[in-house]
Amino acid sequence: MTFKILDPKRDKTTTRTLLHEQIPLTGTIISGTYGAPSVAANWKTYSHGMFQSIYDYPYLSSSANHIFDITAGYVATSELSASSATQNSKKINISTNIVGTLEGFTTGGVLKLPEADLNIDLTGSMDSFFIVPISRLLTKDQIKLGTFVMAVGTGSYANPFNEPVDSSTSTSASLMYLVAASGNAGIAAGSRPCAVGHAEVIYRRYGPQGSYTYSGLTADNDRGCGVVYNQAGVVLLTSSLFAGMADFISPANGNTSDLPFMGVSGALTGTTLNNIGDSLMHRIYNISFQNTTEISSVIYFCRANSNEFNFSTNPTYLTASKMRVKTEAADPQLSFITTVGLYSADNQLMAVAKLSEPLRKDPTNEITLRVRLDY
Repeated sequence: MTFKILDPKRDKTTTRTLLHEQIPLTGTIISGTYGAPSVAANWKTYSHGMFQSIYDYPYLSSSANHIFDITAGYVATSELSASSATQNSKKINISTNIVGTLEGFTTGGVLKLPEADLNIDLTGSMDSFFIVPISRLLTKDQIKLGTFVMAVGTGSYANPFNEPVDSSTSTSASLMYLVAASGNAGIAAGSRPCAVGHAEVIYRRYGPQGSYTYSGLTADNDRGCGVVYNQAGVVLLTSSLFAGMADFISPANGNTSDLPFMGVSGALTGTTLNNIGDSLMHRIYNISFQNTTEISSVIYFCRANSNEFNFSTNPTYLTASKMRVKTEAADPQLSFITTVGLYSADNQLMAVAKLSEPLRKDPTNEITLRVRLDY
């Protein structure tokens, strides 16, 4: 082996590569294709009743992968907050914890709220919302900016996606696309939420307390409906998205004596988080986005100049005190490079790079080997 000290300024550089993968989550998975929880559901409820976990297969299966959670709530300053509300303290605590992590607090200790509810002039803020944290298994390092799309149904609980239907386009007027796009891309014309072909805007925040980018509100029909926190992989949807609906939630298990039909405000205050999660799952048509995997690399340029590495200290290089690779004594020294080892300052071997084939090295040539370490 022959050693050479690398110059950190000349022989070393760093780079970053972003890999993206398209993630489609269809409503057939989300809404529970596999039946009720007692059968083999792909969503799991917990005894604490604070959120539900959604899987791509029945959650008891060894091949099931966690894809996201669903919960909801409101902050203490919301008009929905009342001591008589079902699971009131849990809904407040969940919202305070999530929003406090994503948005932070003012210097006076006041909770910052996500901006821009369904207000055109961006003066409002969300104080009651649905919370959808997406699994790191899917988002990887972050959701790619401008790729998140979520389609939800705003029709009746019995038929959330297919009523009414516009006769001219055969498009469901109760299927609303929530788009986190740059500028006005993908935003179709429409005069009201849930209009045919209309797409509401989910504002996108790069990371918790990071850069906040509005998605090009250039017309009255482009209204906010939530926030996507790309780095955190969390989506907040304003409860106003379903405002005015008479039957946001269904009677439990189809038994009308168990739970009355109620709009979204009544659902947020009058029923459990599990029932709210069931209802939102029932209304998710699909979710799609591109994730981002960030690969950091250190690149080393291992240079063998004309007068270097022309001899090997490998014992097999010599036989009877003669070089195996020379046939005549007058032949120039030469070697074949097969391996590069990277050592620490205290001569500890840290990494090994193998060449696909030996490279001939003699005084008539120079070789530069590019070694990349990914992490």
